[in-house]
Amino acid sequence: MTVGTALPGHALAATASLPQGTQSDAAYAASFAAHHVQAVDATTQKTSCYRPEVPYFTDNGPVDGYTGMSACPGATTGEDTGAAGPYATQVGSNPGYPAATPMLVKDHSESDIRVDPTDPKHLIGSSKWIVSAEGYNHQLGFYESFDGGSTWPVQGHVPGTEGWTDTTDPIGAFDGFGNYYSFLLPYQFFYNDDGSHNFKTNPNLEPNPALPAEAVSVAVRPHGSTKAGQWLTTRDGHPDYVATYDSMGNEPDKQWMAIDTNPSSPHYNRVYLMWVDFHEPTPVPYVSYADAHADGTHTAWSVPKRLPAGSMQPGGDTYLLPHIAPDGTVYTTLTAAPVNGGHTTDTIGVDVSTDGGASWSGPSIVASGIVPPGATYANTTFRDGIENTFTVGTVKVGGHYPLYASWEDYGSGVDDVVLSMSTDEGRTWSAPIKVNDNTGRADEFQPNLAVAPDGTVSVAFYDRRLPCPASGSAEATAAGLSLDTVNPNYGGSLPPYGAANYCVNTSIQFYTAVLQPKGHNIRMSEHTWDPQLNSPHSGSATGTTTFLGDYFGNITAGSAQVTTSVSTYDDGTNPHHYQQQIVARVPIP
Repeated sequence: MTVGTALPGHALAATASLPQGTQSDAAYAASFAAHHVQAVDATTQKTSCYRPEVPYFTDNGPVDGYTGMSACPGATTGEDTGAAGPYATQVGSNPGYPAATPMLVKDHSESDIRVDPTDPKHLIGSSKWIVSAEGYNHQLGFYESFDGGSTWPVQGHVPGTEGWTDTTDPIGAFDGFGNYYSFLLPYQFFYNDDGSHNFKTNPNLEPNPALPAEAVSVAVRPHGSTKAGQWLTTRDGHPDYVATYDSMGNEPDKQWMAIDTNPSSPHYNRVYLMWVDFHEPTPVPYVSYADAHADGTHTAWSVPKRLPAGSMQPGGDTYLLPHIAPDGTVYTTLTAAPVNGGHTTDTIGVDVSTDGGASWSGPSIVASGIVPPGATYANTTFRDGIENTFTVGTVKVGGHYPLYASWEDYGSGVDDVVLSMSTDEGRTWSAPIKVNDNTGRADEFQPNLAVAPDGTVSVAFYDRRLPCPASGSAEATAAGLSLDTVNPNYGGSLPPYGAANYCVNTSIQFYTAVLQPKGHNIRMSEHTWDPQLNSPHSGSATGTTTFLGDYFGNITAGSAQVTTSVSTYDDGTNPHHYQQQIVARVPIP
């Protein structure tokens, strides 16, 4: 690819070049050890519990390892489990709510990880903190390391939103002072008799009529905190709301955030929050901002402002991914996905603000005609997550900070990951290159971009090139494949020993600032795992669609690239094959 001859946005993953060439499955499998990757199961290191607002005890087990909701056996996190009584936000709940006692957190779906700009050894990851995978019943939780990711001694649920049925979509960021912000999406629902979710806002039916039906809000973990419960969760006597929604037909989703941590920026420590309001059901994108203070407080959130979407697609725009250039310019992608209106392909655009979020222009088009995956991936029951990723370079190319976008494309009949860049502030984009270098046909999905301080670009993603472990092998036993005995989407024999395009790994690919590849894909997961085990049922316990999540962690910490992603493998600490967060480190080439 020649940078500087950028072309208008387009997809065409099936014809995209693969600059590094392919590598064999054997070489890929060995790359974990060859590149000195270190991986640790972060979320098995503590036992966490909280008292959920809505109890739900349906148990789909023993198939796929499900065990239903269970009473807390005793937390080791030091968090407030709710054992002494309901949380402050649970006051005002209807009869039957909240749960009578704390429940055990079992699964940890979705992934995000951030590094403290004041200390590269201080990392905070976040994920869903699930007490019932069958009921999709969860808060958000965090896990914290002070030694670069080797150990995770502080973790627990993020407090302050326990009065809602769920709090979802883990995304966080540090400010320049070392305070950690978690951008939250709490929402209410109750269960119908068939296990499906009912979002009616009738005060006699919803679990907690004292709270808004849905909201986007913030919790802040002040710099220097060492205990699980040390969070700032309120402002003016109520949760730190950014926006509230109290009627059906207005559902916030897909929130994301960025904080300007460059001391030379004119908007140093400005916190940018973005989300979409699915408005019957067209997604409408919004932004709000505030300025962070050293003590973990912040100025008032600005009135939410609708982002410009032009005519990308009348069906609405989602997947807002704000990133900030070193000069303070804020960019975000918007993705026009076929949510409604009969559209069958995606379009990605970019909006920009040069005045700290006060005004926005755009979108310029990154790519169009992108073929998304189907309702679920082949052979398994989990559906797709966020289809694209975006970031801003740290060193100039051609006089500008480069923009990078990566996305999934299903045009070849399997999901591939492609990558493009802009060297003119998003006006034009290079022909996409293919990221995944597998030789066979397999789904590669959910990319996440990051850029190191020296300009090195990385794309992390989920990878299905390796077959599931063989019958009778120690790996098959530890992967829990014998539990995988019912799968309506798989035509082969079960358990899925040796199945192709079924089990999952995590991969990463490095590039220079001008997208010259640095070697081949590197395997970031030491073990292949089965995505069917304990996979959350996002719609109904009796439904057949499950979900790994939208979010994926990829961040630079000193001289290493760090990912956090899901696995159900039992490394000796996960005997029930729950979804856990695996944090992996690899030296940046």
